[in-house]
Amino acid sequence: MRIVVTGATGFIGQSLVQRLAADGHEVHILIRKPRTGLPPQIPYSIWDAQENDPPPAALDGAEAVVHLAGEPVTQRWTQAVKRGIRSSRVGGTQRLISALSQLNSFPRVLIAGSAVGYYGSRGDEVLTEASAPGKGFLAEVCEEWESAANLGLALNMRVVRLRTGLVLGREGGALARMLPAFRAGAGGRLGSGEQWMSWIHLQDLISLIIQALTNEKLTGAVNAVAPTPVRNSDFTHALASELRRPAIFPAPMFLLRLLFGEMAAAVLEASQRVLPAAAEKAGFDFRYTELGPALRDLLRS
Repeated sequence: MRIVVTGATGFIGQSLVQRLAADGHEVHILIRKPRTGLPPQIPYSIWDAQENDPPPAALDGAEAVVHLAGEPVTQRWTQAVKRGIRSSRVGGTQRLISALSQLNSFPRVLIAGSAVGYYGSRGDEVLTEASAPGKGFLAEVCEEWESAANLGLALNMRVVRLRTGLVLGREGGALARMLPAFRAGAGGRLGSGEQWMSWIHLQDLISLIIQALTNEKLTGAVNAVAPTPVRNSDFTHALASELRRPAIFPAPMFLLRLLFGEMAAAVLEASQRVLPAAAEKAGFDFRYTELGPALRDLLRS
């Protein structure tokens, strides 16, 4: 299958491209600027999602598109950063659909990134794909982001909107940022630790994306999370336990707000108890359903 991947040099995108290439797919990636170190067998085109449409030649003949491009959310939200987050996701997806609409034939499926931030912060409420969107900047961006992806329905594409939770992997993402403090014995819960965290092992996320390429039961919103969300305090305890370190230094929320501003309340303090109802209904088999074995796999090397 010829597959175009945007955001291919990011934490998730790199692992996805490696897996697709290993499985024998023809992969073409769209990246914002030239980079060294890319596999020589993977052709690429330059695309800045905030500035222009992707080059039509890069999309020509694609049977599937996996759209992961977007500015990082976990940074201090200045007004300029918020504009970049919205533009790269909403505007970038609109520009992608615009370029696809100019092709003589359209891909069969568009797998578009989204996030569990769609639900806002909902306390102990159990959330599935049928749950209503939440409130706040990130929820609004996710709702607009998904609406932009749904423009692909007019091109007779199956559109999968992946609402991704906290992705756990060795080489990047939140876990890599946590490890130095926890390995030093200086880790701890965030605020009260009562907030729910919806997580997924990176390899399960990659497998879910690959299944979504061909499984027509996967359509519309799909929560890309493991079936067992945990509270932040339990996550903290599990990570410290796997590292055989104490976790006795909680990060006060007032300090996190001081350091990260609005993002701290919207992301670090947010409580999202999300279940993967659509993935399980479609028959997806999670390899890592419990946090302990997932962390053990990621930390053993």
